[in-house]
Amino acid sequence: MAKPSPSPRATPFLLATVLSIAAAGAAAASGTEARWYSPVSSFVSEQLYTSLFLHKDDAACPARGFYTYASFIRATARFPRFGATGCVDARKREVAAFLAQISHETTGGWATAPDGPYAWGLCYKEEINPQSSYCDATDKQWPCYPGKSYHGRGPIQISWNFNYGPAGRALGFDGLRNPEVVANCSDIAFQTALWFWMTPRDTKPSCHQVMVGEYRPSPADVAANRTAGFGLVTNIVNGGLECNRAGDARVNNRIGFYRRYCQVLGVDVGPNLDCEHQQPF
Repeated sequence: MAKPSPSPRATPFLLATVLSIAAAGAAAASGTEARWYSPVSSFVSEQLYTSLFLHKDDAACPARGFYTYASFIRATARFPRFGATGCVDARKREVAAFLAQISHETTGGWATAPDGPYAWGLCYKEEINPQSSYCDATDKQWPCYPGKSYHGRGPIQISWNFNYGPAGRALGFDGLRNPEVVANCSDIAFQTALWFWMTPRDTKPSCHQVMVGEYRPSPADVAANRTAGFGLVTNIVNGGLECNRAGDARVNNRIGFYRRYCQVLGVDVGPNLDCEHQQPF
């Protein structure tokens, strides 16, 4: 993912998210069944999930056996607003957008792949041959731990110390000293992806806010043509590398996954699918 603003914005929404995570943790400690309830499971069954990710457990996929439906649902239960905000169409569209983004980030597909290029999401759980340790040494709030690499891991390929640190604090693990847990624990892997999805930053809305109609563009956003839709989510995730350019293959791949998932869920894709004319954040 491209470098975002260094720290989460302290908003009522962020506070509510942290409190909901804490409540879920307390429920887990009490052993109650309610802790696993997720509204997402009402329209994404295990059978449907398996059909969306037909090849995730193939021998050719390094993440085989890792991204289970149970881990996905347990993670969504910790973020009760995910897939539960707005009308049914808005809820489905948000889930489709999330699954499309993580599919692109972890895809093992190619143009002539069996069952098509959009059946190979969740094939990888860790960046292959990272070119750096993704350490921003100028970030004093989330300092890098010696010898640790903050390269892409998990469904959203969370990267950089300034993402691992706050994600770990919110979710209950040491993201700076133990970033490897994101590629070793499937529950935490999905939780980091959803944390990124739900958390606004200083200069960025959250992906969730964009997909459920809560995004309110600032004058700077308007001037940069950052209009709501799936394309703006791509801008949030990796706009510095993919947006404000014509015909980017990565953007088109994300859109291909999104179209497929929206079709399966029976919902239209909405406006502004690409970020070709958007300035990155």
